[in-house]
Amino acid sequence: MKKFGLILLGGVAVAILLSNLAPMIALGLSLLILYYSYKGFIKTESKFNKVVLAIVGVIALFASASNLPAILGFVAAYVIYVVYKNWNKSSKKTIKEDSDPFTNFEKEWNDLKGNY
Repeated sequence: MKKFGLILLGGVAVAILLSNLAPMIALGLSLLILYYSYKGFIKTESKFNKVVLAIVGVIALFASASNLPAILGFVAAYVIYVVYKNWNKSSKKTIKEDSDPFTNFEKEWNDLKGNY
């Protein structure tokens, strides 16, 4: 049942990630443009270049703000990562427990003897 929940959660996260893929790319590009316009604004001495870079920076800032819901895509990517880690963890436990036939016997024997 746990595997079914992980599959369901992973499927929903993949759907959210795929639906937010274009806004995530647009957010990354707009943040990159904003970063370089800021760096250019700080380095330049010309007033004309400062005005142009300030205008480009404000436009990139508004573009970044409009793509802010793309953060759901990053959250979905993190959820997929967590599901992947939990999937491997649960499968390793079951393989480890199933590979040793005496684990259950030793546990039951200690319970019968009163050695907890």
